[in-house]
Amino acid sequence: MRVLVIGSGAREHALLLALGRDPAVTALICAPGNAGTAKIAEQHPVDVASGEAVVALAQQVEADLVVIGPEVPLVVGVADAVRAAGIACFGPSADAARIEGSKAFAKDVMAAAGVRTAHSEVVDNPANLDEALDRFGPNWVVKDDGLAAGKGVVVTTDRDAAREHAAELLETGHPVLLESFLDGPEVSLFCLVDGETVVPLLPAQDHKRVGDGDTGPNTGGMGAYTPLPWLPAETVTAIVDDVVKPVAAELVRRGSTFSGLLYAGLAIGKEGPAVVEFNCRFGDPETQAVLALLESPLGELLNATATGTLAAVAAPRWADGSAVTVVLAAENYPGTPRTGDKITGADAGGVLHAGTALDADGALVSAGGRVLSVVGTGADLTAARDDAYATLDAIRLPGGHFRTDIGLGAVEGRIGI
Repeated sequence: MRVLVIGSGAREHALLLALGRDPAVTALICAPGNAGTAKIAEQHPVDVASGEAVVALAQQVEADLVVIGPEVPLVVGVADAVRAAGIACFGPSADAARIEGSKAFAKDVMAAAGVRTAHSEVVDNPANLDEALDRFGPNWVVKDDGLAAGKGVVVTTDRDAAREHAAELLETGHPVLLESFLDGPEVSLFCLVDGETVVPLLPAQDHKRVGDGDTGPNTGGMGAYTPLPWLPAETVTAIVDDVVKPVAAELVRRGSTFSGLLYAGLAIGKEGPAVVEFNCRFGDPETQAVLALLESPLGELLNATATGTLAAVAAPRWADGSAVTVVLAAENYPGTPRTGDKITGADAGGVLHAGTALDADGALVSAGGRVLSVVGTGADLTAARDDAYATLDAIRLPGGHFRTDIGLGAVEGRIGI
C-alpha cells in the first residue's frame, strides 16, 4: 500500500512514523511536509487546500490511500475530490467536516443527538454583543465560529477582555460564539469513525495555554500525555456510547456520514462528560503521544476506515506505559513567531518536526510557531516525562520556549473528577 499524507506538521510526522511500522505500507509520500518528514518519506510540494492539486499528486505518485492531516483541506472538500477520483481517502467530506468548520453546526448536531454541551449563543452583529455578554459570566468563553487553529478562543473572568476579543472577531467579519463555562478537567478522545462504526483510541489531555500552570494565551497546543491515570475506563466507554456514537448516527441520519477521525474534546464535570468541541481530524499535539503507543498496523486501521470496512478490523492494541509530547515553540509564539533561527540537537529519537526547514546551507532552521514536538515514553507518566524533557534539554533554538509541566498535574495527583 502506497500512502500519501497531506500536511506539514508534527502530527503528519507522527502519522508517517506509525504508518512506517505497518508492514503492509510499502511507500510513504508526504506533501508538503517539512525538514523532518523529508528524511522518512518521498516529499512533494502541493497546495493542500486544492482538491485538484492533491488529486493530481495522488495520481502521479500512484497512491493507494490518501491521509489528510489538517482541518482546512477537509473543510473545503479535498477529501471529496480524492474520493471522486477513485482513490481511498482517510478524512471526512466537506459536509461532515462542518462538525469542526462551523461550531453552530456542531451545536445543532449535538442538540439533535441529545449530547451534553455548553449553552451557547451566536452573535453576528456588534449591536447585539453587550446584551449577549450580559447573559453569560462570571466565566466568559468567547470563540471564533470558524476555524482558528486552536487560537480563536478566550476564556476569562474579565468581561472587558471577553468583549474586546469578541469585538475584534466581529470587526474582521467572523461570527462569535459565546458559551457557558464547563467545569472539570478536559479530555481529548480520538475515534475512528466509519458511518456508525466507532473505534476509540487512547484518551489524551492537551495543554492549550502557552505558559506553565495554564497561564497566558491559548495556542494550538503546547503538549499532551496519554493515557490518563485519573480517567476511569467506564468514563471512556460512556463518552463513546453517549457522545460519539449518537453524533455519528445523527450525521448519518442527515446524509452527512462521517468517515475519518472524529476528535471529541470534553470537560469531565460533576454531571459527567460534556462536549467542548468536535474536530474532524487527528489533533496536534495529542496524536504524537497517542500514536507512540500504538502497536496495531496504522495503515490497516486508516485504510479500513477509508474503505468502509472498519467494523471487520480488530480493535487497536496498545503498548503498556505512557507517552508525553512537549512542544518547542519559536520566540513570540502564539503571536507572530520569529523564524529562521538555527536548531541543533534535534536528531534524537522522539523528535518530530513541525515548523522546520533547511536554509541555503542545508542547516535546520525554524519555519513556524510550533517548531518541534518531543515525544517521551516510559513505564509510567513520570518516566515518560523524564524521557521527553531529557531529549528536550539537548535541543537548542534561540528564543525557543516550552512548558515544563506537561502531565505534571496528573503525576502529582492534582487532576481528578
